[in-house]
This record gives sequence, structure tokens and C-alpha cells, in this order.
Amino acid sequence: MLKVDNVTKKYGEIVAVNGLSFTVNDGEIFGLLGLNGAGKTTTFRMILGLIDDYTGDITIDGEHINYKISDKIGFLTEERSLLLKMTVLEQIIYYGVLKSIPVSDIEKRLDYWLDRFGISEYKNRKIKELSKGNQQKVQFISAIINEPKLLILDEPFSGLDPINVELFKSVIMDLKKKGTSIIFSSHRMEHVELFCENLVVLVKGKSVLQGKLSKIKKDYKKKNLLVRGDINKDEIMKCDGVEKIDKVNDEYIISISDESYVNSLFKKISKYDNILKFSVEDPSLNEIFISIVGDSYE
Repeated sequence: MLKVDNVTKKYGEIVAVNGLSFTVNDGEIFGLLGLNGAGKTTTFRMILGLIDDYTGDITIDGEHINYKISDKIGFLTEERSLLLKMTVLEQIIYYGVLKSIPVSDIEKRLDYWLDRFGISEYKNRKIKELSKGNQQKVQFISAIINEPKLLILDEPFSGLDPINVELFKSVIMDLKKKGTSIIFSSHRMEHVELFCENLVVLVKGKSVLQGKLSKIKKDYKKKNLLVRGDINKDEIMKCDGVEKIDKVNDEYIISISDESYVNSLFKKISKYDNILKFSVEDPSLNEIFISIVGDSYE
């Protein structure tokens, strides 16, 4: 279990992370979200032990970060961090030795993951000869070759086509099932919704939204009405509580400011002919994120 307890990091007068606290349990995928410059990278570096001059505590299973503990952490960075002139084998051996793994074990693990990712034929090819997608696979392997207790994934699907995104998803879910604690960071909110049960949103180093995703969505006042049928859009826009109406294919998405307006809108819409669907849905995490982060920057 990772525990971040009231952590603050300053660079001179600039507060990069401000009183941040969260817990990631074994076998949990936890979302750490925020715009660029929100404090995510600084948080990652503190967890990895690359920054130690902060206040507060960061522990894994009750132990503070040291070389022994950091060997149990894997980190997939958003930026490419591969040595392009090395072969895949040389690259993974390099990373594995840094994590104190015997070379014989590194190669066995590498063979398994190369097969899992469908790139066994590239074992002795130089990194620079690989496509961007296959380089991303090698980078992922470098992050998990030490069978980490904690895995940090920063934009793991960057540059991947849909088929490889699905492959990465299956690997991430397998790691979760084996008990790996995972911190997942992405600007793609649909991916966060897919994986994360709990999350924290950072703005200028401070948590502005935190907790269970299901509760966050339930507690958010704004709702969406999904309506299929013939309605008078201009008429509905004049109703109390209606903020906007979008049409996607043959369905209207009516955004309302509060669920207390649902009944009155149902009565109004049910009077139209050919209403085939009327449902109430929580807003997407993307809508909530834009609303919360936008308000925080005003």
C-alpha cells in the first residue's frame, strides 16, 4: 500500500505540491489527474525517491522510500526514455540490473513479455529500428520487468493504435489482479473512468477533487438527459434548469443544472410525439473535470 500523507514540496517561493494526501491500496488503480503543471510530475518524483526535500510522509507498506523500496517501483514515463542505439535485450537488461534483478531472470521475464506483446522477433533489434508503438511496448516492459509492487503509468496509451490500446488494457488489468498498486495518469478521461475507482484532481499542486469516482459523479449536481424522439429544441431550451442541448446522431443530450428539474422536463418532453427514450445519466468524468478545473483556474 502506498500512502502519501500531507506532502508539500516548494521550489523557492513556488508551491509545486500543497498538502497532498491519498492512499493506493494493493490491487487498486488510482487516478492522479491534472493539467500540465498541476504537480503530477513532482508527485511522481517524490514517490520514486528522486526528490526528498519535502514535508510530510510517503511510505510503501509503512516504509519510507529508499533504494530497497524504489526497486519495487515501476514507472512508465510520458516521454520516451529509451536508449535508441541499444537492442531491446540490452535495454531491458540495463533497466533490470538497475533494479537489482539477476540477468538470467531478466531475460526469462523479457521473453515472456515480448511474446505477450507480440514482438518476440525484435529482441535483438535496436530500439531506433522499432516503430513508435513498439518502442512504447518496450518502454512498458522496462517499467514492469522488476515485477513492481507499485507501478506509475503516465499516459500509457500515448502513440498506440486501438488494437494495442486493448492489449495494454489487458496487461494493466492482469497486473491489478496480481495485487500491483497502480497510479494511472492520463488526459483521456474515458480511460480514467475505465480503470480508476478512486482519484484525485490537482490544480496548482493542491487537491480540488478527491474520492470514489462513483460518489463524485453521484454528488455532482449537473445531470444529462438522453432523449430520442421528436422534440422542439428551442422550446426545451427555455425550460428552467436547461443549460444546453446537443444532438449526437439521433439522440439529444440535454444538460441540466440540477436533477430536481428532471420531473418537470419529463412531463414536458412526454407530451411530444414519438419519444422513444428518456433517461437520466450522471455526467462524464470529462465534463466534471472541465467544470472543476476551469472553475479553479478562474
